[in-house]
Amino acid sequence: MARPEVLSRIKEAEEEADDIVAEAETERDDRITEARREAEEIRESAREEASELTEERLAEAREEIDAEVEAILDEAEDEREQLRDRAADHEAEVVEDTLERFTEAVHAQT
Repeated sequence: MARPEVLSRIKEAEEEADDIVAEAETERDDRITEARREAEEIRESAREEASELTEERLAEAREEIDAEVEAILDEAEDEREQLRDRAADHEAEVVEDTLERFTEAVHAQT
């Protein structure tokens, strides 16, 4: 094989190798881009799922708090009724005792 032919074949092989390297680099860049896109989709999906779970937990917590508040209010209402009943039971005694003390105070002044 003549020297110019050998040099020509070497040059062709180098060009072919350069093309293969360029193609491989392009493919690598495309894969990296795709992997980043997929990673972002996964992150976004995880964010959405976390947000949904947070909202669900907050809703459950609000329901529990509302139930506790309702129970406390019901208990307070029952206690208020009991106090009102006890006060009504003693109302006559208190009025009588107050009148007696008032009468004693008036008699003590005269």
